Amino acid sequence: MEKTFFATCAKGVEAVLAREVGALGITVEGEETGGVAFSGTIETAYRANLWLRTANRVLMSLAEFDCDSEQDLYNRVRKLDWSRYLTPTMTLAVDANVRDSNIKHSKYAALKTKDAVVDCLRARVGARPDVNPRDPDLRINIHIHRNRCAVSLDTSGDSLHRRGYRRAQREAPLKETLAAALVELTGWDGTTPFIDPMCGSGTIIIEAALKAANIAPGLLREHFGFQRWLDFDRALWDRLVGDARAKRKSRPGAMIAGYDISEKAIRATAENARAATVAEYIVVGKQDIADLTPPPGPGVIIVNPPYGERLGDKEKLAPLYKAIGDIFKQRCTGYTGYVFTGNLDLAKRIGLKASRRIVLYNGPIESRLLKYELY
Repeated sequence: MEKTFFATCAKGVEAVLAREVGALGITVEGEETGGVAFSGTIETAYRANLWLRTANRVLMSLAEFDCDSEQDLYNRVRKLDWSRYLTPTMTLAVDANVRDSNIKHSKYAALKTKDAVVDCLRARVGARPDVNPRDPDLRINIHIHRNRCAVSLDTSGDSLHRRGYRRAQREAPLKETLAAALVELTGWDGTTPFIDPMCGSGTIIIEAALKAANIAPGLLREHFGFQRWLDFDRALWDRLVGDARAKRKSRPGAMIAGYDISEKAIRATAENARAATVAEYIVVGKQDIADLTPPPGPGVIIVNPPYGERLGDKEKLAPLYKAIGDIFKQRCTGYTGYVFTGNLDLAKRIGLKASRRIVLYNGPIESRLLKYELY
């Protein structure tokens, strides 16, 4: 039976995600800010959760309706047959997002939705389920925009950026899904060197290795939301997991390397790479970016330097950004260089003309992926 799904993503990643969805042979219905709509069967949802690298969640649409008030929301949600998805022994949670509507508060919308669901179940079967916001059996998603409400079930459970390999991390790590989007946006195809000279806890190079080895990111996770649903198809899921394992490639031919001046960062990268099952695919070493000497190009070099969010940090970081530009220019001939930063003032200190500037959001921070052709 055909269903409608919506895969959410970081703002700016929509086009990348749409290409990913299409590459899985899934029909893309449209792109909008924050995600991509597509259609298919429940198998489609399982495959999307298993394979999508840049999606945060995969939502399955249940209903859509006009919603002018809290009571309106309660009445319409209560009319849905929640006994198809929940029993009184299961737990639930509601995520709500409200914009430009008569209902002003997301938390209140979530509360009214929860009341409607438990009242519906109590009326139908004589008992109600409990709420568990941290680890529910069923996660319900409410999105209200301009008094139009979409009710969905979250097939993913935890956000898909939680791959399961991040055992050790440094300050302000990139989400795995955003790191995967950066790898995609460089256009790297796995045949040339891919180098991150300030790798932190290694998220970007690990995502590059997962892509190069064709490892489905969902294989690293312990569970998904749909696995606790009443109609979970265990045999179908086991077949999809088996197919994904069989598609894993042997070690990529091109070098994937991560360096950092911090011994602690290198240890974190090595630990995370082992957990992601790609330790054999990457080279990791302690090195100052000033000492970077990459092998002959072509290839990709990507840097995600600190943004200098605290007062006074900006001037301290200016020499680092200048050094990145100098190293790109002097030692990286033949490569394509990328800098991902949330500080456009500091980006000017790089001193090179960017051939492309891609707007992305790292959480709430408006950022740029800057591309430099290093002839």
